[in-house]
Amino acid sequence: MSEFKNVTVVKKANVYFNGGVTSRTVIFPDGSKKTLGVMMPGEYEFNTGSKEIMEIMSGELDVMLPGSSAWKAVTGGESFEVPANSKFTMKVKTLSDYCCSFIEG
Repeated sequence: MSEFKNVTVVKKANVYFNGGVTSRTVIFPDGSKKTLGVMMPGEYEFNTGSKEIMEIMSGELDVMLPGSSAWKAVTGGESFEVPANSKFTMKVKTLSDYCCSFIEG
């Protein structure tokens, strides 16, 4: 899906790591949420509350997922899942455009 229709966009930006990662929250009519953002090259560790699906639209990064001892390469057009109540680390190699879906329940 290349666009979202009939959604609410929160104007206030989500800014992490001194601007290394930024996003905007998109709320759908059913109450589900996604964030659309950009990550600059760098290493970032995130904690999750909900299960997340990270879709990388463009860029290149390595991710260390919970329970794994190896980095996984991810490039534009690929995605990965992160369990709820966990943490994961990304080594972003090139400017990366992403969409994060929060899966409740």
